Amino acid sequence: MTKVHTSAAEALADVLTDGMVLAVGGFGLSGIPADLIDAVRASGVKDLTVVSNNMGIDGKGLGVLLEAGQVRKVIASYVGENKLFAEQFLAGALEVEFSPQGTLAERLRAGGAGIPAFYTKTGVGTLIAEGKPLADFDGVTYVQERGIVADVALVKAYLADTRGNLVYRYTARNFNPVVATAGLVTIAEAERIVEPGEIEPDHVVTPGVYVQRLVQSANRTKDIEQRTVRTRPAAFMTAAATA
Repeated sequence: MTKVHTSAAEALADVLTDGMVLAVGGFGLSGIPADLIDAVRASGVKDLTVVSNNMGIDGKGLGVLLEAGQVRKVIASYVGENKLFAEQFLAGALEVEFSPQGTLAERLRAGGAGIPAFYTKTGVGTLIAEGKPLADFDGVTYVQERGIVADVALVKAYLADTRGNLVYRYTARNFNPVVATAGLVTIAEAERIVEPGEIEPDHVVTPGVYVQRLVQSANRTKDIEQRTVRTRPAAFMTAAATA
C-alpha cells in the first residue's frame, strides 16, 4: 500500500474547504511544507484558521496565504517577521490568538493524543489567561488550555517511506511532529521517499499511522529568514589555508 500522491494539488484536492482549521509545521521558513502551502494558495480556499508557530515572512511560507486574503484567524506564538500580518491585524481584518510557544506545542500534542484540555502555569496573570478557567494545584494557580485538533495538518519531512513513516532533519523537525499528530487528515511532503523497510524503525519520528497522504517535495532553494554574516578573523583564515 502506498500513500504517495502525484502532486501537492492532487493530495489536497478533496480535503480543503472554506472555514477549515489548518495546522502547519515549520518554524519561520525552516521545515515548512512549501509545496503544500503553495497548493493551498492555488486552491483559492478561504476563511482559514491557521495554526502554526508563526506566519512566515512577507511573500514566503504562510505569508502567501495572508497576501491572498485566505486567512481569517491565526493561532500562533510569534508573528514579528511579517509586516502584512501586522497591518491586517491592526486593521481588524485578521483575528489573532496568541499562545506561548511551549503551550502551543503542548496544545497540538494534546489534540493529537486525544486530550481535550490541560493546565499550565504559563500565562497566569496575563492577557493569555483572560476568559479561561483557572484552578489551584498544591497552592499554585494554573490556567486551562484546550488541545488543538485540525481538519488538515501539513508537515515537511526529510525522509519518508511510501507508508508514511517520517524522519526529520536537524532543526527542521521543530513543530512538525506535533502538527502531524494533530490533524484529522495529515499530508506530508518529503525530500526523499523510499520503499518500506529502507528506514531503520528506531529512526522513525512520526509513524505512518498518523499520515494519510504523502507527496515528493520539489527541489527548491531553502530560504533563510535572516542571513547574518561577519568577516572571519585573519588568524582563522591563515590557519585554514595552511591546514
